[in-house]
Amino acid sequence: MSDKAILFDSTKCIACRGCQVSCKQWNELEAEETTNRGTYENPPDLSPNTWITVKFFEKSEDDSLEWLFGRRSCMHCTDAVCVEVCPSGALFHNEYGFVSYDRDKCIGCGYCSQHCPFDVPRLDTNVITGVGKMAKCSLCTTPGLDRISEGWEPACVKTCPTDALIFGDRDDLLAEGYNRVNSLMAGNSKVYPNATLYGEDELGGLHVLYVLTDSPEAYGLPEDPQFPVAATINKDVLGPVARILWPVVAAGLAFNFVVAWFRQRKHEEVH
Repeated sequence: MSDKAILFDSTKCIACRGCQVSCKQWNELEAEETTNRGTYENPPDLSPNTWITVKFFEKSEDDSLEWLFGRRSCMHCTDAVCVEVCPSGALFHNEYGFVSYDRDKCIGCGYCSQHCPFDVPRLDTNVITGVGKMAKCSLCTTPGLDRISEGWEPACVKTCPTDALIFGDRDDLLAEGYNRVNSLMAGNSKVYPNATLYGEDELGGLHVLYVLTDSPEAYGLPEDPQFPVAATINKDVLGPVARILWPVVAAGLAFNFVVAWFRQRKHEEVH
C-alpha cells in the first residue's frame, strides 16, 4: 500500500479553525476553557484534548501587514523520534505510514514529548495517581474512531471549506505541492520568491506536507529538524533497559493506582 499523507496549503487557509473543531468532535475530545489573550489564536497550545491548533504569524513588509496561517499538529515523521525512543512499543507506524499509538501500552515516561523536534505529544496526567498517558493526532486512525480504513478523509480534511487540506497518496501530494509552489514563485497577482514545500525529506519525509509562501521559520517550523542527541542516548542505551523493566514499572504504577483509589474512597467515606 502506498503511504498516505495530507497537504496543507497555507495560501488557502482562512484560519476558520474548523479543523480544530472537527478533530475534537470526531475524536471525542473534551472542550477546554480558554481566555481572551488579545489574539484570534486560541487555544494557545496543543494539549491532551487539543490535537490541532491554527497558528497566526504577522509579517511586515513595505509598510504592509500580512497574516501567515500555520497548522500545528503531529507531523507523522518517517524517522519518528517518538517511535524510536518509546520503551513500551506504544508508538508505531501503521500501514498508511502514520505514527499511531496504543494508549494501553503507554507507561507515561514522557520520552516522546521530551524529544519530539516539533514539540507535539502531550501527557494527560491523572491527578490522583500521577500517571500520564500520551495523546496526539493519529490522522483519524485510532481504533474505534478510524476513518481511513472506511475510505473516508481525516476529519480535519473533510471539514476544510477552502481545500487548504487535501488527503491522498503521498507521492501524488508531493507532485501537487511542487506544482503549487511553482505557481506561487511565478506569481499571478503576487510573486512569492521564497515559496517552498516543507516535508519531503525532513526526518525521512513527513506525512503532513506544507505549501508555504515563506521560509519554514516564518511559520514557526524548524528549518532542519534533527533527531536529538539525547533521544539517541535514550534509544541506544536506556531503551533496551527500559523495555525489559517497563512491565515491572507498569505493575508498580497499577498498584499505586489501586492504593490511591482506596485512599480516595476512604477519604470520601470519612467526610
